[in-house]
Amino acid sequence: MKRFLIALVCTLVPAAGFAADIPGANSDVPAYLRAAMADKVRGDDVKDDQRRQMAAVMTFSGVKPGDKVAEIEPGRDYWTIVFSQIVGDEGHVYTVWPTQMLKYAGKGLARLDKLQKLPRFSNISVLKQPAAKFSTPEKVDLVFTAQNYHDYHNLDMGAAGVAEFNKNVYDALKPGGIYVVIDHVAPAGSGLEDTGTLHRIDPATVKKEVEAAGFKFDGASDALRNPKDPHDIKVFDKSIRGHTDQFIYRFKKPAE
Repeated sequence: MKRFLIALVCTLVPAAGFAADIPGANSDVPAYLRAAMADKVRGDDVKDDQRRQMAAVMTFSGVKPGDKVAEIEPGRDYWTIVFSQIVGDEGHVYTVWPTQMLKYAGKGLARLDKLQKLPRFSNISVLKQPAAKFSTPEKVDLVFTAQNYHDYHNLDMGAAGVAEFNKNVYDALKPGGIYVVIDHVAPAGSGLEDTGTLHRIDPATVKKEVEAAGFKFDGASDALRNPKDPHDIKVFDKSIRGHTDQFIYRFKKPAE
């Protein structure tokens, strides 16, 4: 463990070093987001920023210094490190792993467990909890999930479980807080038919489910849309993997 942490520090510590070019960023991107994206700690992740539209997604989410963020099923920390560097010492990032998905967590969870032990990433916490029992230690400004919402329909929770999950997201947010959902587009009218087979979901179904928890729809971004995606093939198919048509929906908890 000690040797691993020393090696990780040596890899991650150069905080002041910024890449010369920031894929997907422009002059309208806030300085704190530009700095977080350009940080050398991100390594090869920077190469994916244009394809995954990091600048557009983060700007659309509205995350800012000092915010408290809950990221659901963070995967390999692609978004997590940028969130961490944006919110800074006054903010916090809660990475939430549903216990039903821990068997898929693998190296991503192991890295996060060690990353949060480093002083520079002490604003990251790893939470493990049953999917429907989502909660955070404090009220947060943003709940964010990328390419994972459809998974909640594959966990044998039933409609009631997904409804409970969304209600708990609502309760975890501060008044005026934001819930961002990114996922792979399924054919219009397909509802939940493709969540377990193609790993896609009908955007209209997501909107209906989230609004049922009390949220107000607050906008959509086309940053990850791809009209060439036929919507009827698995997202892991070589012909479309990494380039699926994805919707980005933003929901808001009404201010009290």
